Amino acid sequence: MKKFLRWLIHAVLKIITTIDVSGYENLPQQGGFVIAVNHLGILDAPMAYYALNDWNLFIPVAEKWEQSPLLRWLAKHLNFIFINRFQPDLKAMRQIIKRMEEGQTLVIAPEGTRARDEKMAQGKSGVAYLASKMGWQIVPVAISGTEDRLFLSNLKHFRRTHIKVKAGKSFMLPPFPRENREEVLQEYTDEIMCRIAIMLPERSRGYYAKHPRLIHLQNVAE
Repeated sequence: MKKFLRWLIHAVLKIITTIDVSGYENLPQQGGFVIAVNHLGILDAPMAYYALNDWNLFIPVAEKWEQSPLLRWLAKHLNFIFINRFQPDLKAMRQIIKRMEEGQTLVIAPEGTRARDEKMAQGKSGVAYLASKMGWQIVPVAISGTEDRLFLSNLKHFRRTHIKVKAGKSFMLPPFPRENREEVLQEYTDEIMCRIAIMLPERSRGYYAKHPRLIHLQNVAE
């Protein structure tokens, strides 16, 4: 079934999109790392299964989709984990840690939901906390062109949607200090988000457009 789904995802995306993927050299050789990605539209999730040849990955999905029989069926074959975005979900956290210890790759959008205004929203701190606590490598990935408005308009007019997927250099967050933990957690979350934002068009950077860390990263890159 997984082979069929992989073929189906590739076949459908090749019909309705053109996709440019870059940055493969930045992916670690082994699993057990985090891909942190922005979330612009409904096409974002299939990008992971299109871009990564190794399907040893899993994706947290909002708990509301567990009510859908189709999504529950897909979850079994596409390695979804349903997670409560608004309360601490210890069951989901244990599943995530277990899968990472097994060498799977976590693909997650720290924003928690897709951007309704087509711009980055403030990231949630869950992935930063786990990555720092567990010592996981993080690969920032920027997706552009998947905005729902753009995609649906192109689909309506029988045009392909041009999508860009770019992976940046992997990095690790330092362990948490004993003091100022909330402040440091916010700093770590902003680090992840700004490393994604710098690879996006300016119009898509949203909350992080004028963030001091993003400006610093831009100055270093110039």
